[in-house]
Amino acid sequence: MSDWDKFYKRADKLLDHLEKILPATQPEPEPDWQTAIAFRWRRQGNSGFIQPVSQPHRITLDALCGIDEQKQRIDQNTRQFVQGFSANNVLLTGARGTGKSSLIKALLNKYAQDGLRLIEVEKHHLVDLHDIVEKIYQRPERFILFCDDLSFETDEPGYKALKVVLDGSIATVSDNVLIYATSNRRHMVPEFMRDNLDTKHIGDEVHPSEAIEEKISLSERFGLWVSFYPFNQDEYLDIVRYWLAYFGIPEMTALARTEALQWAIERGSRSGRVAWQFARDLAGRQPPVNGKPDQ
Repeated sequence: MSDWDKFYKRADKLLDHLEKILPATQPEPEPDWQTAIAFRWRRQGNSGFIQPVSQPHRITLDALCGIDEQKQRIDQNTRQFVQGFSANNVLLTGARGTGKSSLIKALLNKYAQDGLRLIEVEKHHLVDLHDIVEKIYQRPERFILFCDDLSFETDEPGYKALKVVLDGSIATVSDNVLIYATSNRRHMVPEFMRDNLDTKHIGDEVHPSEAIEEKISLSERFGLWVSFYPFNQDEYLDIVRYWLAYFGIPEMTALARTEALQWAIERGSRSGRVAWQFARDLAGRQPPVNGKPDQ
């Protein structure tokens, strides 16, 4: 018997011993779809399961200022979906902190009583999308698979898995499932000047290179594109006023206005997130007129 054979034999004995002393992995119970409205996809060993979120974000549509057009478009699409009509997968792109993720959470809160449920899927778990759909396709609820802040390299497995699920597999996705994704990049993959070098000009026509075609092939599989833009100063201050009122400060003083603008300059962004962070900071530094819970 060779040394390798002896090694394998000893390894098999060790594994047999470990299997006897280690507790058997118990399958995760079926989630309670009535008690919870938000869930996460989790992996345990070689299998995955859907885990309820005990404290989902309770933000409402009214709390999202300066994005009325975006709210209307995605609200309409979500309402169609919940009511059983045809609807599109949605890609939300644009400036950071402008409410892309919060809008999806607010729509969940609005339509949860009508059977809408949300399952958050992290980028490195996108390869499990087919497994997730397999677990929920017979459920009566309507499901949004939520993929937040996506950004890929073109050779990542999750990139290809998402493309196939959106449009490209021989098996169609269940009609009770949509994918809502957010990204700071319109095409979700880095774009380089060198990608344009192979672009062909035939007469007056421009034929993009294969590299460019590949990079736009994922985003174009979303039926609805919604763009979010940086806020101007007045829009930013309106959002600050809203959150100050939420935290129990009914009026924005001249000093608070100056501090809010300085806060935005220091962070290089006039966004809803920055406005909320400033209001929260100010409310912590001075007693509010009417106490408000943290959000």
